[in-house]
Amino acid sequence: MKILIMIDMQNDFLTGVLGNGQTAAVVPAVCEKVRRYLAESKAPLIYTMDTHAENYLSTQEGRNLPVTHCIKDSHGWQLDSRLKAITDGHPERAVKIEKGTFGAEGLPECVRYISRKYGGEIEEIELVGVCTDICVISNAMLLKAFFPEILITVDSSCCAGVTPQSHQNALEAMKMCHISVI
Repeated sequence: MKILIMIDMQNDFLTGVLGNGQTAAVVPAVCEKVRRYLAESKAPLIYTMDTHAENYLSTQEGRNLPVTHCIKDSHGWQLDSRLKAITDGHPERAVKIEKGTFGAEGLPECVRYISRKYGGEIEEIELVGVCTDICVISNAMLLKAFFPEILITVDSSCCAGVTPQSHQNALEAMKMCHISVI
């Protein structure tokens, strides 16, 4: 069984305060990958949402990245409308994980739960999303630590970073940690 995980495809990272041309440009490819996955797989899509409170600037992350973003229930916190239409169209097949930090603490247990519920051995966990150099790499490394014998894959055509250079650096770092980059 393969599990697809979509990381932080939220307005603030795509077209909002932390978005850029590269992050906005991957949305169509991510939409196509998610549609194909939901059509071909029995397992649900897992997607993360960076989620902060109004006190974000007083947190450690806020002091190091002083750009207020992804405040729960704000427009910037919402999924891109095209991806929201896909997940809303498959409510029983889309599992949302809200996370207050780069890596989703509950992600490994969610993967284990899906494996048990759908009765299949996980052969691959694939990640897509933004930002490659912050949240995608954090979650890929988290999953590799919990599941060292499962193939962890990152689709570079469905990811983008803060800059093209930091995106490429993150891909190279993941390769060094035995994460497959396609």
